[in-house]
Amino acid sequence: MEVIRNIADFPQLSYPVVTSGTFDGVHVGHRKILQRVIERARERNGQSVVITYWPHPRLVLFPEDNDLKLLSTIEERIEQLRSFGIDYLLILPFTKEFSRTSSRSFITDILVKALRTKVLVIGYDHRFGKNREGSFEHLMAHSSKYGFEVEEIPREDVDDVGVSSTKIRKALESGDLETATSYLGRYYTLTSIVEEGQKLGRTIGYPTANLAIPYKHKLIPANGVYAVWATINGERHPGMMNIGMRPTVDGTHLTLEVHLLNFNQDIYGQTITVAFVAYLRDEQKFNGLDALKAQLAKDKEATEKVLGL
Repeated sequence: MEVIRNIADFPQLSYPVVTSGTFDGVHVGHRKILQRVIERARERNGQSVVITYWPHPRLVLFPEDNDLKLLSTIEERIEQLRSFGIDYLLILPFTKEFSRTSSRSFITDILVKALRTKVLVIGYDHRFGKNREGSFEHLMAHSSKYGFEVEEIPREDVDDVGVSSTKIRKALESGDLETATSYLGRYYTLTSIVEEGQKLGRTIGYPTANLAIPYKHKLIPANGVYAVWATINGERHPGMMNIGMRPTVDGTHLTLEVHLLNFNQDIYGQTITVAFVAYLRDEQKFNGLDALKAQLAKDKEATEKVLGL
């Protein structure tokens, strides 16, 4: 997949089939649209093209909404779209000035002049342009003038999936990992850097990789203990992760800690991607480190069972 961040650099393609959206999380609802884009492109030996936006529009239009949590950073979104098989990704910087782009200008300047769109695929009730004034009905009424075909994913298809980024966020924030995984069509992931911690885990036989708190708007799942897969340098390792305040040792701030099973390498400063497989239990305060160690042994057994080890 070719990633383009400046619209002036967009190449001239033979038959671009285009869709547009924020695609936060690239969940199964998004995939209905993306799969249709790929199918239409293949029918004519063309190219599948996704237009997306960064920062997330809500962060620009409603800067006071500091509680917005995203399922994917732009780097994660790029990899999710790449793995899905999209040919070209155009990332448009979303600014207040861009938000004032009229639907007509979006069509003529971006879809027609810059991309030379042949087919535009949109989801049911998709709106675009200033104040979301652009609509499928407008596109259909003027498609011959613009020179491209418009296809809308039917309402029944969208309703049948019944998935939204909001539903996934709520599931993750409540520890309902099963629902989140089902809606995403994959495990939820979090990528961060391993940093030095207090190294208390190694004193009880469970050394942990302490992760830096990621991008402030990246959603961190509910506090608790999880069975996870952790990828480092392209290699996947089983592990169990604790998200929380570490009440047993009187912790004062949120920590993200991963204990990798049967692993003893030095990975300080390295990037790690954690895939959340199962929620094992709530975080709790134990009566001393011995009681915590005994529970961690049970957590390890549960993790091995969940991961099929």
